[in-house]
Amino acid sequence: MDGPLFFDNSKSISVSYIVMIDLHAHTLFSDGVLLPSELVRRAQVKGYRGLAITDHVDMSNIDFVIPRIVNAVKDLSAHSDIKIAAGAEITHVPPALIGKTVEKARALGAEIVIVHGETLAEPVIPGTNAAGIEAGADILSHPGLISIDDARKAAIRGVALEITSRKGHSLSNGHVAKTALKAGAGLVINTDFHAPEDFITKGFALNILLGAGLELKEAGDALVNSEKLINKYR
Repeated sequence: MDGPLFFDNSKSISVSYIVMIDLHAHTLFSDGVLLPSELVRRAQVKGYRGLAITDHVDMSNIDFVIPRIVNAVKDLSAHSDIKIAAGAEITHVPPALIGKTVEKARALGAEIVIVHGETLAEPVIPGTNAAGIEAGADILSHPGLISIDDARKAAIRGVALEITSRKGHSLSNGHVAKTALKAGAGLVINTDFHAPEDFITKGFALNILLGAGLELKEAGDALVNSEKLINKYR
């Protein structure tokens, strides 16, 4: 159970005000282990108030995956008290093709569009961060050692940069946070959910943000940004 968090031996903050939103989650439509219905149910039980289903897509499966997520979200939303958004994570697509893939994802009904950024944990093609930002994705996930120029473009285009709880991808959280603050880019925190153990608590989410070097207000802004994004569509 989450309670006050203590740090600096003198400051504390209640986490009761935090609305838990996860805008980056995978099902068995890509490399997750759960059906959409079980993912939503487990999120609800864990206290999440919003969830985006964002399975991996490229040109080979986008026509198959997104319509099925859209249909699942429509049905599940009628029987759930949490906000659910249909989405997609455009993954390892060559930078020159990212723009039209983002457009196609939106045309197929994806509400939250993520571009899989240049994480340190995978051999993503250089230029992917810039292409995802230029395409106007909602979120650039785990963007690795993102440049200040790309972060400034993200700020201008309203693309949120992701702080992640996922092992491997989280190696660059500190750099992402520092660069986003310098550039004025928005931040969000996500789990990159693949399996039930990936869900995190309110307190752990806040600690990840603080551990990335954010101050309390900056961490709070990142949590609010996720809520604003899902409210944009739901």
